[in-house]
Amino acid sequence: ATYPGKTLGIVAIVVAIFFSVIGLILGFVALSQSKSAGFKNTPAIVAIVLGFVFVALSIIVGALIAAQVAAIAELCAVVGSGCGI
Repeated sequence: ATYPGKTLGIVAIVVAIFFSVIGLILGFVALSQSKSAGFKNTPAIVAIVLGFVFVALSIIVGALIAAQVAAIAELCAVVGSGCGI
């Protein structure tokens, strides 16, 4: 028994792993399709949760990388042109 949004929910899970924001959007679209037809869509909910988790991890990793780049830039400013970067 298939229902609207099931396939899109499964696709959203896969996409959420690699492109979290797009997977998150697809998950919401799949959930909306299923709700309007009166069905529960567990794959869409999983995609939404994964999308939020990966977005949060991306923000944390981005902040850590930015902090490291700032620390290296500060070190280079102190050491001078012999920094090697």
